[in-house]
Amino acid sequence: MAPSTPENLASTRTFEVVNPANGLPFADAPDCTDEELDAAVARAARAFTSWRVDDDARRQYLRAAASALRASTEDLAPIITREQGKTVGDSRLEIQSAIEWFEHFAEIDDPVLVIHDDAIARVEVHRRPLGPVAAITPWNFPIALAIWKIAPALRAGNTVVLKPSPYTPLSSLKLVEILAPVLPEGVLNVVTGRDPLGAKLASHPGIRKISFTGSTATGKRVAAAAADDLKRVTLELGGNDPAIVLDDADPQAVATGIFWSAMANSGQICMAVKRLYVPRSLAGPIVDVLAANAQFARVGDGFEEGVNLGPINNAPQFERVTRLVQDALDGGARAVTGGLPESRAGYFFEPTVLVDVRDDMPVVAEEQFGPVLPVLVYDDLDEAVARANDSKYGLGSSVWTSDPARGAAVAARIEAGTTWINGHLQVAPYQPFGGVKWSGLGTENGLDGLHEFSNIHVIRAPGSAR
Repeated sequence: MAPSTPENLASTRTFEVVNPANGLPFADAPDCTDEELDAAVARAARAFTSWRVDDDARRQYLRAAASALRASTEDLAPIITREQGKTVGDSRLEIQSAIEWFEHFAEIDDPVLVIHDDAIARVEVHRRPLGPVAAITPWNFPIALAIWKIAPALRAGNTVVLKPSPYTPLSSLKLVEILAPVLPEGVLNVVTGRDPLGAKLASHPGIRKISFTGSTATGKRVAAAAADDLKRVTLELGGNDPAIVLDDADPQAVATGIFWSAMANSGQICMAVKRLYVPRSLAGPIVDVLAANAQFARVGDGFEEGVNLGPINNAPQFERVTRLVQDALDGGARAVTGGLPESRAGYFFEPTVLVDVRDDMPVVAEEQFGPVLPVLVYDDLDEAVARANDSKYGLGSSVWTSDPARGAAVAARIEAGTTWINGHLQVAPYQPFGGVKWSGLGTENGLDGLHEFSNIHVIRAPGSAR
């Protein structure tokens, strides 16, 4: 197979990309036409025939992809910061995470499973690739979440058509350019553009699976688009993660970790802490530590030295966060810190800790996806667990305590895909990740995530006489 070329990146139309640190366009990206989409899917289909054959070769290609990405970190990181808003340091960490995912899926073993073997029959379970896969990714972690899909999809023997968010297309274009010299032609393709490109890719007859990360509303539309052709889907959707502090916790020991689990990437993480339940006896001390961390955090352009938190990525999300916070304040909530957009160009919002909030306020009941943490007081642990579970979402959650065994008992009662004890946001390539209820379908990462990109093929043969 010949090396791929930048033909993946061409288009006859363009659209503007905005820097969230100043709200101004700074670059143009290709706006894919129907014909260009068809061509990308056709390239993936042609490449699939040979790519699916040699698993050892695929391992080597993934190792080479990790090396290429590592060598290009300083080229890619500023692009992420310019279009997404996070600090350059956080952009480098995102790239490092992507490298780890490539390396993990290059080494993971997935042998044939023998489920029966006697004189009567030998039954083996094999895994077969699906074909061309669509990877549709969001704007909060444009490289890391792309590789969450690309690495297992390629290792399983599929080819990929990547469609990034129109808010962050440039880093994905650069990613494919970086990997073009080390991957065979057509194995990894990228299409960028505005709506309805995602819907067209999801319904394209040449695509056999869709792996999507994004909002629940869009995920439902993706699932509907896939249904007519019975495409396989993995949907990693919205979250409204609760954190429950137990009455034995040390506020000084837990509150800083909770703050940064809510505010990292300016709160733009699907599994960030989005509502905090604290016992009445600890509410004051915990809020004090949260407020102190908010005073320490420095908001600014991701290229500025000493900045902890960048802007919200785009104008619609900035307006949504502003609206949710103002609605809460109008309804009787109080901002211990923050509560307002910053008075400067760009989409900057102050790190906000809200108290005197109610469960029925939209800032609590909905996913804010911004630097906002509502703090809710409880008097009874059973009540706190019931309130935490009273949500359409079930992505992540956490329990904070000085007694991990007690924390594990509480964690078992929470309805979520993941529950952390004395931590949050802790993901790894070997650790399955997914949601329940409206937070999604299927699993990413780990062996379970790898299996999402394959079909089962059972081979039953006559047994060997013994």
